[in-house]
Amino acid sequence: MPRTTRAAPRTARSPQATTGWTFLSNHAHVLIVLAREPDLRMREIAARVGITERAVQRIIGELSESGYLETLREGRRNRYRIHSDRMLRHPIEAHRKVLDLIRLGQ
Repeated sequence: MPRTTRAAPRTARSPQATTGWTFLSNHAHVLIVLAREPDLRMREIAARVGITERAVQRIIGELSESGYLETLREGRRNRYRIHSDRMLRHPIEAHRKVLDLIRLGQ
């Protein structure tokens, strides 16, 4: 039986959520969402970006391991701190900071 794929869920933040490709990666989307609301739960991040909670966990882990994101425990919740002074990774944009990326999403 052929497998079907589901489109990313539409959210209040993205009334015209797209299917297919976008210019920014899911890592960038997670950073932009956390810059706006640093105390969101992973479920809420996943809904805004249109990916699974598991994907958000993986992305947050990768961003943390690479020094772009810090997780701060506040009671039973997490709050995320972005290290916006870090340089972007790809050689094409390595002259730009994370802050420049975040500004795209404002």
